[in-house]
Amino acid sequence: MTTVVTDNCRGCRFTDCVTVCPVECFHYDDQMLYIDPDVCIDCSACIPECPVHAIYDESEIPEDKREWIEINATRSRETPTCADKMEPLPGAEARKAELGY
Repeated sequence: MTTVVTDNCRGCRFTDCVTVCPVECFHYDDQMLYIDPDVCIDCSACIPECPVHAIYDESEIPEDKREWIEINATRSRETPTCADKMEPLPGAEARKAELGY
């Protein structure tokens, strides 16, 4: 099992979750974060830290978001590691409000 970032992260890229990760499993691109399933230790510390509720334990991910399991596995191998807190993307607060958080 692993932890998975879903599409709620797209356009936000809040990195509060990264600061509690003990193993540097997060990766990023110009839109969002991804979790490397080979590095993630499934501690779930990141889940409550996400202000847009984009992170799920793989065993609890909604059916309509299951595609993100493979997307995270693929994109995490193609993108740089994110080990430190970064500024959210421009418009992140508006996206958060749009999502209802």
